[in-house]
Amino acid sequence: MSWVKAALLVIVLLGVSGVALLAYNVYSTYSQPGSVSTPVPSAFALNGKTFEFNFTATTQAERESGLMNRRVTDATTMLFAFPTYGKWAFWMYDTNTSLDIIWINATGDSGQVVYLVASAPPCYNSGTCTVYTPTAEANYVIEAQGGFAAANGIAVGMTIKFS
Repeated sequence: MSWVKAALLVIVLLGVSGVALLAYNVYSTYSQPGSVSTPVPSAFALNGKTFEFNFTATTQAERESGLMNRRVTDATTMLFAFPTYGKWAFWMYDTNTSLDIIWINATGDSGQVVYLVASAPPCYNSGTCTVYTPTAEANYVIEAQGGFAAANGIAVGMTIKFS
């Protein structure tokens, strides 16, 4: 009978450590990075085309609101700028259309696409929204209407120029 108690104790301890690990992962994924104090680009160019950013988020409050509750069109692009490199997670809560989410590791006037989610669907129940987390660190994220990346030949590994 004591082996059953020991097994239950191990299961409980593993469960507690698993919850602690989950809590740490949630904290590190959603930690607030602070504001960007350096100038950020107003446009980007790729494959011979230039696109102006309609919206820019450089503070935590701006990043939290993102494109939620905004009308997104084919011409809508938003730059999320972070003060440090990180695996910044995004979700689609209260966004009115699917979006392409493009993570970029940028230095100076260019950057490399390090992760891409194509046509992430909208979500209207915050408890069930998918959280999209890149596999590589980035300091910029571009959101555009779903299909933008495919229509403009954007892929992981390509270089994007900023101005």
